[in-house]
Amino acid sequence: MELKRVVVTGLGAITPLGNSVSEYWTGLLNGVSGSGPISRFDTTHFKTKFACEVKNYNPEDYFDRKEIRVYDHFAQYAIISAKEAISDARLIPEQEDLDRIGVIWGAGIGGIQSFENEVTDFAKGDGKPRFSPFFVPRMIADLSAGHISIMYGFRGPNYCTVSACASSNNAFFDAFNYIRLGKANVIVCGGSEAAITPCGVGGFNAMRAISTRNEDYATASRPFSKSRDGFVLGEGGACLIFEELEHAMARKAPIYAEVAGCGLSADAHHITAPHPDGLGATKVMENALEDAGMQPEDIDYINVHGTSTPLGDIAEVKAVKKIFGEHAYKLNISSTKSMTGHLLGAAGAIESVACIKAIQENIIPPTINFTEGDEDPEIDYGIDFTFGKACKREVRAALSNTFGFGGHNASIIFKKWDPSV
Repeated sequence: MELKRVVVTGLGAITPLGNSVSEYWTGLLNGVSGSGPISRFDTTHFKTKFACEVKNYNPEDYFDRKEIRVYDHFAQYAIISAKEAISDARLIPEQEDLDRIGVIWGAGIGGIQSFENEVTDFAKGDGKPRFSPFFVPRMIADLSAGHISIMYGFRGPNYCTVSACASSNNAFFDAFNYIRLGKANVIVCGGSEAAITPCGVGGFNAMRAISTRNEDYATASRPFSKSRDGFVLGEGGACLIFEELEHAMARKAPIYAEVAGCGLSADAHHITAPHPDGLGATKVMENALEDAGMQPEDIDYINVHGTSTPLGDIAEVKAVKKIFGEHAYKLNISSTKSMTGHLLGAAGAIESVACIKAIQENIIPPTINFTEGDEDPEIDYGIDFTFGKACKREVRAALSNTFGFGGHNASIIFKKWDPSV
């Protein structure tokens, strides 16, 4: 069976750096930190008092009051980014076979705010179960895909992938497979997350996973620095329109990049810590390259998982060196989480947008917040981490890594679309 080619024809995003793809990309290139004091709740008694929130966001600018009652913030971010991507792709549902358009969405946590609100209200009450009829639909992660499907009438594959911080890359892999196997023409895919809540922050604090650099929050996300002390929690979402190449060409859709290949693996090591030698990270990149039929030398840019955690950054650099060998020193690498924070299940989605924009514009977004004198002796700084400012270079292909609690690893490769091939 000959596999179909899959391209990306639309992009959408709402992030801590901007509420559209254009604003987000501009923020990345300018090295803007999205970190700031948490505005959503009183952090007086919390160890961490900052996060990368979506800025200038009012749900009423996007939804009516009835819709706001139904949509948790993570679902709002899913719908907003999907609308932008569908519009960007010039996809007109009335002109399509809706049975062959699906929605596959990633979310590691889902509607945690809705869960907290209902349980808190119940605990304060008289013990009688007075729950909102929207409680369960607001909370469950799959409703992100469901809402998008209902809104546009898409009747193809429709579900949510949940693999912690690898969730949206898992959604991409599934979307890629459905289309290349001829099971769908278009998949609306991505990820969203809205976990900047008391339970979200408190839970990650209890694990010692997030930074507590409250006096210097703007530079708290500092991947590959010796002084890193955990990730900065972020929120938002992003959407990509995956489309079968011939279908895209027939309707004269914009083509931003081709999906080259994907890889999955497991660390099989620990519930939260990566394998210290990066074995799972090594295998997932190897699998992605094999799936794409590419060699390490074909990759020009890696958007690394790079969360700014003491163990994770070291393990990922080890894996990159093992897979790419001498070519590791010819690559550009960056962690855009230094600017956006870590969007958990949505991380792969917004970072894939960054990879595609890098391919389009031949610009590598930077890793910010590194300073001389803060070198970690376990990290090889002969690798170009694109510290400080964006870098111009040809980007033929870019790889994006996502690694989730539980040892879930997912990588995806995008490449320039060559109409002559």
